[in-house]
Amino acid sequence: MAGVKGQVQKRGVERRRAMVDAAIELFARQGVRGTGVAAVAERAGVTPSALIHHFGSKDGLVRAVLQEADRRALERLSASPDAEPTLEQAVEWFVRDAEHTAAAERELAALHTTLTAENLQPGTLLHTWFRDRGRALRGHLTALFRRAVADGSARPGHDPELLAAETAAFLEGAHLLWLLDPERIDLVAVHRGYFAGLLARLRP
Repeated sequence: MAGVKGQVQKRGVERRRAMVDAAIELFARQGVRGTGVAAVAERAGVTPSALIHHFGSKDGLVRAVLQEADRRALERLSASPDAEPTLEQAVEWFVRDAEHTAAAERELAALHTTLTAENLQPGTLLHTWFRDRGRALRGHLTALFRRAVADGSARPGHDPELLAAETAAFLEGAHLLWLLDPERIDLVAVHRGYFAGLLARLRP
């Protein structure tokens, strides 16, 4: 019985993953507002009632998609043993992440941009989620720049919060330009160029 139960659970996990993957693809292409539950279910090869059974609602599915995007990013980040990376380690990670995004995660990147645009106004479903996510990113970057000054890898005199906002703006903007014109914009090269310039500007 335990083996049968394990197989059932495994199928459930695989079915849930298929639904999330289908949602990522359709949300990125059509936007969340333009994509119905029935379309996602059809793409995943399940019934709409099965999808609702797993996620409760379309809003639940959207949140599951965002959680999956975070899970993938954290999985890549966890390859580094350093809980608090140095400035150069962080730069290396951002470039590697750009390489991964360009090679395998275009749909997730497009979805992130689409959902951000759809939730710019306060009161929309995910406005608070994206606002807080942005604040958290800038907070991590601010701490990174402060550590860099403390360990001597960056010279003092720069505003860490301003540097954090600048870097976050670059990350968002670079992805948007690449998504709009991938034939002309080399996401990885743009990352390498920006961060090389940033390191040169900050080095003692």
